Amino acid sequence: MEDNKKKPEVVWWQPAIVMFSRLSGWIIGPIIIALFVGKWLDKKYGTDPWLFLGSVGIAFVISTFGIIMDARKELRRIDREEKSKKDFKK
Repeated sequence: MEDNKKKPEVVWWQPAIVMFSRLSGWIIGPIIIALFVGKWLDKKYGTDPWLFLGSVGIAFVISTFGIIMDARKELRRIDREEKSKKDFKK
């Protein structure tokens, strides 16, 4: 028996939306967490605004590394696709 199921086609804009969502998550997620954690720590230890600023700084570093990791992963994926296209043309 043959399996006549076709692989669903990817709409041309779908990879861009996925990448935008991942990158937005790397920006928004750590910053939102840092805002709440920093305010809570400042209130608990009475260090207003230093722990808040420190947590936002750490969130910035985490966001930067996350974006770099995702960008490298995406570049490797693009390179693989380009290589497979070149191999297919041969």
